Amino acid sequence: MMALIVTGACGKKKPPVTRPPVSTPAATSTGGPRPAPPEPVHEPVPVPAEPMASDTLSSIDIDTLNRNSPFEPVFFALDQDDIDAAGQQSLNHNAELMKKYPTWIVTIEGHSDERGTAEYNLALGERRALAARNYLVSLGVPADHLRTVSYGKEFPFEPGHDEGSWSKNRRAHFVVTSK
Repeated sequence: MMALIVTGACGKKKPPVTRPPVSTPAATSTGGPRPAPPEPVHEPVPVPAEPMASDTLSSIDIDTLNRNSPFEPVFFALDQDDIDAAGQQSLNHNAELMKKYPTWIVTIEGHSDERGTAEYNLALGERRALAARNYLVSLGVPADHLRTVSYGKEFPFEPGHDEGSWSKNRRAHFVVTSK
């Protein structure tokens, strides 16, 4: 008997639900003119600041920049990779320049004079480049913006065969490889 009552209660039909009509723009219009769409907002276009006259290095191509390098080389004593006071002063200048242009990637080339074996001079050039790199990093230049390479005695700056020439060839040289 209970089953019939439950079955009977479930068998009743529910009345249909009346939904309000969907309004379209024509249906809601009273026949008058439509309002104009809103005007687009015109934002002022930001104009980049003109580079300062003293900031011409950022607009120079890499080849010209390296040909007229703003970096100071660091010179070393015979068979040494220690940075002396003059070298520290040069590296301080170079660090300020690298901080001013933080997008530059710089390669530090280690060089030696022509005396000694190729292997010895390559190792000495590497130690010189790394000494300069480590000093720059200690001054706050990001390490990932510095590369090192050793050329040993392969690319002398001064071609002579005397102490005057050799002293100019024992160096760390700086080259911008990416801006």
